Amino acid sequence: MTKNRPREKSEWQNPNPTVDVVITDGNRVVLIQRANEPFKGQWVFPGGFVEYNERVEDAAIREAKEETSLDIKLVDILGVYSDPDRDPRAHNISVVFVGRSLNGDVKGGDDAAAAEWRNLKDLIPDDLAFDHGLILQDLKSWLKDASMSFWSSKER
Repeated sequence: MTKNRPREKSEWQNPNPTVDVVITDGNRVVLIQRANEPFKGQWVFPGGFVEYNERVEDAAIREAKEETSLDIKLVDILGVYSDPDRDPRAHNISVVFVGRSLNGDVKGGDDAAAAEWRNLKDLIPDDLAFDHGLILQDLKSWLKDASMSFWSSKER
């Protein structure tokens, strides 16, 4: 998936920090349907950009609330996904957390057209946008062995 992108010596472009959250109860996960391009209408895990002066864990909790209406507790870091081609908009690096819902019904909000619980056994990785199919596969491994963590180029 990684493509070599030539960079000029004077170019100081940095990747954008993002977060994603896999909200799970062990058998299900929360997915959101994207309201905007890229991948408008497709399903992904909730997430978004880290704001200036914001910790990644706070961004994950904020994005989960904005996009799903759920209050969550973060329980672990699933991994860091940094393939330069994981997002067609720019080189975005995502810290992906595993979280648990603390309350309420899931409801799409902010830039999520919809949000819903889905059974893990029914999900097909290729049906998820960005690299969220890979994240889904890693989650299934994590659920079997919570001591595992992942990154883009880790051998699986």
